[in-house]
Amino acid sequence: MGYKTLCFGLTCILFAYYIYTPIPKNIEEPWKVRIIDAAIKITSLMATLLEKIGLKRFDELFSIIMKLDYTQPISDENITVMDITFSDIPVRMYLPKRKRENLRPAVIFVHGGAFVLGSCKMTALDLLNRQTAKNLGAVVVGVDYRLGHQYQFPVAHEDVVSVLKFFLQDKILAKYGVDPTRVCISGDSAGGLIAATVAQLIQNDPEFKNKLKAQALIYPGLQVIDTSIPSQRENEHGPLLSKKLALELACLYLTQDKTLPQAMMKNQHMPHGSRHLFKLVNWSTLLPEEYKRNHVYTEPILGRLNPSYSALLDSRLSPLAVNDSQLQNLPLTYILTCQHDILRDDGLMYVSRLQNVGVKVSHDHMEDGIHGALSFMASPVYLQLGIRIKDMYINWLEENL
Repeated sequence: MGYKTLCFGLTCILFAYYIYTPIPKNIEEPWKVRIIDAAIKITSLMATLLEKIGLKRFDELFSIIMKLDYTQPISDENITVMDITFSDIPVRMYLPKRKRENLRPAVIFVHGGAFVLGSCKMTALDLLNRQTAKNLGAVVVGVDYRLGHQYQFPVAHEDVVSVLKFFLQDKILAKYGVDPTRVCISGDSAGGLIAATVAQLIQNDPEFKNKLKAQALIYPGLQVIDTSIPSQRENEHGPLLSKKLALELACLYLTQDKTLPQAMMKNQHMPHGSRHLFKLVNWSTLLPEEYKRNHVYTEPILGRLNPSYSALLDSRLSPLAVNDSQLQNLPLTYILTCQHDILRDDGLMYVSRLQNVGVKVSHDHMEDGIHGALSFMASPVYLQLGIRIKDMYINWLEENL
């Protein structure tokens, strides 16, 4: 009894400490954000302690909590929802019931979660994909790719490619009444990175006869080369997603070696022979002036990490760091960025690079935005910001797909 009381007391003290952590003044619903932020920080601390004493891996506690939010494939009067597989990869499919004379558009959605957490079955994403299918009359496919650390790079990427390759077959498109000229791939956070990578592959690979009409990227991470860009400096401690938490989780997609996230925190993780990539993610030339502020650009430090990871040179982890020729064929693009987000500048730089090569880009920037808001659109804690992001995303799809 005394032990439980002590643990409860310590948790209350931690919660009180974290809930009064300063947050940006312009954030909507600040107390909701404080509560969510405090809960994430306490979970991160508990996960670290459990790992240190050998009871659970760092990501396992987060995974257990998130799985409590998974939903069943429940159909309604508008949408048939079913869990099936495409090329042995689990997907959740949303099929509108209303008949129509014309072929339907389709959206392939890739969920976020730092490559190691989450599912398209989460309540908020199920709501997002369900409403997308209803509003657009579209076939929507949420991809449940295999997660790290159990399955490491590039498995998640390959799973999404496999799903697209299967879905874009003429016979499959015909089966679901999909117009092959109206297919979009979209994703949030790490899912946005995977979606961007897959879009580059499909549009530049002659083996794919059917191409994408659009890509929609919601606060995407788009590079692992420079971890000292202004948005990572300004939002290192959150809210919701801190730099340390993001790196500790995402690095599990590559390795369980703790030296990698530690090196990335110091921007000392890139191997020798990678300097040619720096110009492709150089925020001092790619960021709009208002986001540079008084920050001084310094290159990542090479060769400090031993062993080095060749995957860090792979463009599938950094779709921002590809040559212009690989960007020119990309489809109509939507990018949404949030001001108070460590990944803000990845999206802003991608907007610049795509516009520079003539790709048509629509960009929404949320001045009061925070990372991960889209995941909080249902009880018990929902954010109006998440609902606004959802509506902006769906409205863009309605107008452009």
